[in-house]
Amino acid sequence: MARSKNEIWEWIKALAIAIILAAAIRYFFFAPIVVDGDSMMPTLHNQDRMIVNKIGYKVGDPERFDIVVFHATVDKDYIKRVIGLPGDEVEYKDDVLYINGEAYEEPYLDEYKAQYLDGTLTEDFTLEEKTGYKEVPEGHLFVMGDNRRQSKDSRHIGTIPQEEVLGNTNIVYWPLPDIRKVQ
Repeated sequence: MARSKNEIWEWIKALAIAIILAAAIRYFFFAPIVVDGDSMMPTLHNQDRMIVNKIGYKVGDPERFDIVVFHATVDKDYIKRVIGLPGDEVEYKDDVLYINGEAYEEPYLDEYKAQYLDGTLTEDFTLEEKTGYKEVPEGHLFVMGDNRRQSKDSRHIGTIPQEEVLGNTNIVYWPLPDIRKVQ
């Protein structure tokens, strides 16, 4: 009888340790997220499941074109692509991204650009027109969805404080046929 109680106690301790470790890993290091909507099409699809790397930005800073997850509202997280970093001047002209006056290619948009023969994917704008800032403020990011015509992003909600960024993501793990690393 004593041996049975001891064995049950050992199982309870092992289970408790496993739960604590899983919670710590999820809270501090990695977390799952589900893409909600089409704002990142064609790169990400509605209901794709991804892993958010929460530790990457604890030791480094976001880089241009990273795909990040951030708190947009108290109860809603968004997935968008980093376009402007602190100090950047951002402009779109004739469907071309200009950062600090230099043109940048966005190969992840090629698939969508080919679909829009009637015009441009991204309307002309300057950062100042959209946010009131000439440059992305220190400690903030300018983010956009890849589906430029149907994305609620920094053009609408303003720049994102870096402390609101949960982490970056680039691995789709579900649905199984679509497992991939995204750029």
